[in-house]
Amino acid sequence: MLTKDLLRVSRAGGGYHPQFADREHRPLAARVIGTYQGHVGEPRSALEDSLTDLERDAEDFKLVRGFSALLEREATFETHAVLEPERARKAAFEAAEAVGVVTEDERAMALVRAGESLGISADDLESALYADLEERQLLTELDSPWDPDGLVAQYNLSLAQTALFDATEIRVRSSDPKALISAIKRLRLMYEIRRLESEGTSDGDDGSGTIVEREVIVTGPTRLFRATRRYGTRFARLLRTVAKADEWHLEATVDDRRTERTLALSHEDPVRVPDADPVAEVSFDSGVEADFAARFSNLGLEWDLVREPAPLATGTRVMIPDFAFDYEHGDFRVYFEIMGFWTPEYVAKKLSQLEELEDVELLVAVDESLGVGEEIAARDFRAIPYSNTVRVKDVADVLREYERQLVAESAAALPDELRPDADVVPLETLARDHGVSEDALVDVSTPEHQRVGRTLVRPAVLDSLAADLESGMDLAEAEDALEDVGITDSSALLSALGYRVEWEGLAGGTLVER
Repeated sequence: MLTKDLLRVSRAGGGYHPQFADREHRPLAARVIGTYQGHVGEPRSALEDSLTDLERDAEDFKLVRGFSALLEREATFETHAVLEPERARKAAFEAAEAVGVVTEDERAMALVRAGESLGISADDLESALYADLEERQLLTELDSPWDPDGLVAQYNLSLAQTALFDATEIRVRSSDPKALISAIKRLRLMYEIRRLESEGTSDGDDGSGTIVEREVIVTGPTRLFRATRRYGTRFARLLRTVAKADEWHLEATVDDRRTERTLALSHEDPVRVPDADPVAEVSFDSGVEADFAARFSNLGLEWDLVREPAPLATGTRVMIPDFAFDYEHGDFRVYFEIMGFWTPEYVAKKLSQLEELEDVELLVAVDESLGVGEEIAARDFRAIPYSNTVRVKDVADVLREYERQLVAESAAALPDELRPDADVVPLETLARDHGVSEDALVDVSTPEHQRVGRTLVRPAVLDSLAADLESGMDLAEAEDALEDVGITDSSALLSALGYRVEWEGLAGGTLVER
């Protein structure tokens, strides 16, 4: 995708038509690639000067900038200096303060003193002072996957994606509807399918001479009640899947500076997606959300984190919480909303939405600066204050409260005793079969089995293993005997039979009596 300022569209006839590049622009693409390649090892400022010269010569400067924007993402710029710039500046400013710099000579003296304190020359120190400024960074590598034709193709795809930024609704017909619907769901967009009929014959003929097509109408969840641009970037991502189909047609309603226009694209346009990556997961709306999701995923709790779950009805509107936590052992969901640095008007709207939510478990992390924790609690929802970052422990503590309640409820629903058919049953398997967590099985009796670690084993199996195992046996041989009967938790079983493992360096272990 390109930035909005690089969008090239024609509004002739009231339409909204992207101005695609074609084969005649191939030489310009080649010159832009060559400019980048020719400036490897040079500062960014020199590269930008050369690109500016190209813009002056080109018919449309935005086309040069578009090509350049795509290549810059494949370029590596680095700071090259004999000393870290921040350290160089600190030393120079301290020396300048000691010297009392007013004249050029005094400045030179300060640089000499600072250089001596760091063991480098004044010239090296001066070059390091601001080497981390963007214009002074060096282009060290260009890892572009495109030749001139490839760059033109990538530009056209990116231009079409950018044209969808301000779309409020798109309507798609595709020869690969399954892939289309799958991508729509992954992007958490709302859709409906409409039947279209026309006279004629085709593979979609219903037998009466009528061609039956299906059009998918895609909107963002809030589009139900008001126009919004929030989902434009998701529409742009969706185009990658749409354009992979052999035949497709897309129409979009675009909010073009408060004028509604129609954008039409199809497989006949130069929009191609060679070696297309799958639709990426939705990006996060804030760094606080991204940070929380990353840290929560490392906890290993018995809850699955869902990004932007299905909308919740709140009167005549919908609310899409930032996250939901789904309990792994039952049909139970806790929604999670992060209230950050919002305006008073938006906070009031959010509180109004919460007022109308019913029969929903909701946890709200509230920025302390908003001061609305008590108002949220008054609406029977849990509020967790935070500053800068949401403490994962605070959220985990609340989820564990729910978990204890769910474990107690599931345990109460189990019979007093269980009699599995198998001789050896892992607790994990037994819990899954009954739709509960392993903790819910703690107080359940299993009269025909003995609990050994995380496994249920019939006494006859234990007796047989006791006869097969003996002190001095190689650990690997013992583990093979346990695996033959379906036991993978060898440590707990060996301990129950009175053995421990004596290790012999890296050579392996031997059973010895405890």
